[in-house]
Amino acid sequence: MDQNTPREQIGSTQQGAVRTALVVLALCFTLAVLGRGLSESFTVFLKPISENFGWDRAQVVSIYSLTWLISGLTAPLVGRLFDHSGPRIVYALGLLLLGSAFLIAAHAQSLWQFQLSIGICVGIGVAFIGNVPNSILLGRWFGPRLPTAMAVVYSAMGGGVLALLPASQLLIDHLGWRETYQLFGFAALGLLVPLMLLPWRRFAAGSPHVAKKTDPDFIDDGWTLVSAIRHHAFWALFSTFFFTAVGMYAIAAQIVAYLIDAGFPPLQAATAWGFSGVVLVFGMLGVSALDGLIGRRPSVLLSYAISILGIFLLWLLQYDPNVILLIGFVVCFGSMMGSRGPLITATAMKIFRGKRVGTIYGTISIGSGFGSAFGSWSGGLIHDTTHGYNALLVFALASVVLGMIPFLIVPALRR
Repeated sequence: MDQNTPREQIGSTQQGAVRTALVVLALCFTLAVLGRGLSESFTVFLKPISENFGWDRAQVVSIYSLTWLISGLTAPLVGRLFDHSGPRIVYALGLLLLGSAFLIAAHAQSLWQFQLSIGICVGIGVAFIGNVPNSILLGRWFGPRLPTAMAVVYSAMGGGVLALLPASQLLIDHLGWRETYQLFGFAALGLLVPLMLLPWRRFAAGSPHVAKKTDPDFIDDGWTLVSAIRHHAFWALFSTFFFTAVGMYAIAAQIVAYLIDAGFPPLQAATAWGFSGVVLVFGMLGVSALDGLIGRRPSVLLSYAISILGIFLLWLLQYDPNVILLIGFVVCFGSMMGSRGPLITATAMKIFRGKRVGTIYGTISIGSGFGSAFGSWSGGLIHDTTHGYNALLVFALASVVLGMIPFLIVPALRR
């Protein structure tokens, strides 16, 4: 009995660590659902706000652009604050900013007030409960299995879109957009109390077994942010994040409005794009599974090809708005919306491994923020200038192709 006790204790400790790791994964997934869902819900608010104030599309989309610009710029700071103060403070500040932002937006009367609340404050709030803190926290529990864990969390984008876009449209139809924003604000602030009561010291400590499961030959390569910036792989990953985000968000910011203009009822348009959350889960996990079967580069290139097919189907929808084309677009474009994220994250952490990988990855993520902001703003400007969507779709297509090119020509990514 005495001989078996140590083995039983080890097994019990391992089971406890596995359970805690799954709880941490579920928590990160929930926070990601909340952050992405609340930020992406603006695509449903776009038309009612524009019609309420008589603003053109570029003015209203500038709010959405600011959200992702600020979110990207904040990413490196989030990593530093996480290391200094821990996850409790980071996540709590995120919910506080989100709740306050929506309550302010509910009473906004001018464009700058929306840009401050929904643009800047929501952008910072999303960064504080988004991929950077989640990847750092999950890395302490999943170690070499981080790509799989991040694929699950990245799929939260789809869950948030699926849950909150149709819900937002229903609430706007029954309550109005101001009342809906107010409801979002109180809900985010209400989650602060249970969040603060969680055992964050245990969560932040990480698994005692992760270190044993990591590569025994691992050596801290001594990367710093300065040395990483001098390496071509840094700028290759940065440009991939940037151009891909430009192409995807030039379209995503106006999807619901595009479908309504094509002839679909507002609720059907919001629900259709919301359903992309379902297919995104399968796309995210599917691309991550292919990574282990056919390799990272072929998996990434295949995901880009499917995105390009989705853009083509969206172009056809304005001429023939039928359900079959709509389903094809949602499946192709929606399933790949962010599907490359876990693989790019894993690639960055493998190339720049070391004590400062969080800071380096956070800085690379600025590319995604810049791209999301520039893409959504440019998309609105192109729509207002051309009074249509064809030029916008060409712009998005070219950007997606540019995002794919580093995986074709950059040695570090080709390998």
